[in-house]
Amino acid sequence: MSSNRKPEKFLGVITKGSLGKGLQVRIRTHLSLERIQTGQFVAIECEGVRFFGLLTDISLEATTDSILLDPPDEDTSSLVREVLHGVFTFGDAHVDNRLALYEGEAAPRPVRSVPSHFTPVYIAEENDFDQVFGSENLAEGGTSFAIGKPLDMEIDICLDLEKFVERSNGIFGKSGTGKSVLTRLILAGLIRGNICSNLIFDMHNEYGEGSQAENKSGFMKGLKPLFGSRVMVWAVRDQRPGSNGHHAPARVATDGELIIGMNQIEVEDILLLRQELDLNQTAAESAYLLRDKLGENWISNLLKMDSDEVREIAERTGANVQSVSALKRKLEAIRRLPFVEESWKLTNLKDIVENLARGKHVIVQFGSSDSLLGYMLVANILTRLLHDEYRQKVEKYNRTRNVADKPRRVMITIEEAHKFLTPEVAGQTIFGTIAREMRKYFVTLLVVDQRPSSIDSEVMSQIGTRIVALINDERDIEAVFTGVSGSSGLKTVLSSLDSRQQALLLGHAAPMPVVLRTRPYDEAFYKQITAGMGAFSSSVSWEDLSEEEQEEKILEEEKDLYG
Repeated sequence: MSSNRKPEKFLGVITKGSLGKGLQVRIRTHLSLERIQTGQFVAIECEGVRFFGLLTDISLEATTDSILLDPPDEDTSSLVREVLHGVFTFGDAHVDNRLALYEGEAAPRPVRSVPSHFTPVYIAEENDFDQVFGSENLAEGGTSFAIGKPLDMEIDICLDLEKFVERSNGIFGKSGTGKSVLTRLILAGLIRGNICSNLIFDMHNEYGEGSQAENKSGFMKGLKPLFGSRVMVWAVRDQRPGSNGHHAPARVATDGELIIGMNQIEVEDILLLRQELDLNQTAAESAYLLRDKLGENWISNLLKMDSDEVREIAERTGANVQSVSALKRKLEAIRRLPFVEESWKLTNLKDIVENLARGKHVIVQFGSSDSLLGYMLVANILTRLLHDEYRQKVEKYNRTRNVADKPRRVMITIEEAHKFLTPEVAGQTIFGTIAREMRKYFVTLLVVDQRPSSIDSEVMSQIGTRIVALINDERDIEAVFTGVSGSSGLKTVLSSLDSRQQALLLGHAAPMPVVLRTRPYDEAFYKQITAGMGAFSSSVSWEDLSEEEQEEKILEEEKDLYG
């Protein structure tokens, strides 16, 4: 395969290696070793094939240990060090070889061979990135979305959003590394590309109107100002009717208020909340017995009982009376939540599900009711309902094979994901079910978390694409690479990331692992992501339009969404 490589991009030559363990490259570049960094994308030129890989480690080597026994000191002439360097002392780079582009083929494929000894290795150029990652084409109706750029170049690294939503995915990183910005970036791409519907559980009210930038330098727009009525914001009620409490008015008019009835709470929801309610195993298991005996309204019926009635129901069900009493006390915390009523119809929850099926994107905001208990309860109930509805839709589609019956894909974005997916509850919760099913029922997850080690390993192994910012904890690093081949070198790359605006991208929707500077989420991005949309401009407020204009915009948007 012919090469017109720039001489300054030459890194070195291959001296040894294997398909499984990677390649060892003798560094022969004129650049100082200090200028060579882990995470760099490299190209290997062979006869009829070009290999692509990731530089995962750099080591200092010597031809003989005797050279190292008496190293030149600080006062020694630099000439001595220069004489030794490159002849007796040298640098080696380790390359994780991932892809091969054969002459005459349009796209690279996974490697099944290794290049020969002394094959030249180059730091990748723009053409290499284009061949592997392509270019953004959302505005032309494509699915390729620029998520960032290489550390040392100004060229886009793109993510295939169509592949991204085929499986559940994860965004991981320690606190303060920009996970929410990355999440907002991905969601904006999915909405712009009309790839799927999104259900976003917005614990800290960041995705609707927007939020202050993490560096406190300004305000970042949310998804509602960017995409208008394509995005719906539902607010969890944060104040009971008639309450004397005062809450600041919402900055965005919401599309609905979310209220949960205790009759909608299942035992599965209580098991998920064991830690938040401080319930022991016996008390949690008593919920099954009470549900079977008391029916749909088992929680409200239990909460109305006095001590004698509690003792009686425990005897009738065979439950431990102390456990039932403990369960009753802990369930008071749920009754006190401002959005919980004794009984409530499913209307508002079903409205959300139907809007998702119609192609809308729904953000569930928690306002001042942002306790983890309330967040987990709402997320579990709504996700369970969505999954049940979609299972019926898919079963109907499988029977009819009618394109009109094919459900629209939905991706659920969930923060603090480890709370829903711990080894203790992942096998019993709806989130664990969705992660294991992949996209069987057209529903996948986007889990956002800073403690991946707390997520069940089986669930982690099903995560298709991972975008990982800096993580320091060894257990979290191990968890991030669960089920990933060749992860030892990638761990070194991950540990070398900066704490801001850098991430490692790997998995199903990325052709190969790559380190990138994440795309800025700023005014330039707002203009790019909304360019050519027509129906809604980020500069026009929905509330400023007349009823006739709103109706016209809705018709324009539905034509854009559904043709």
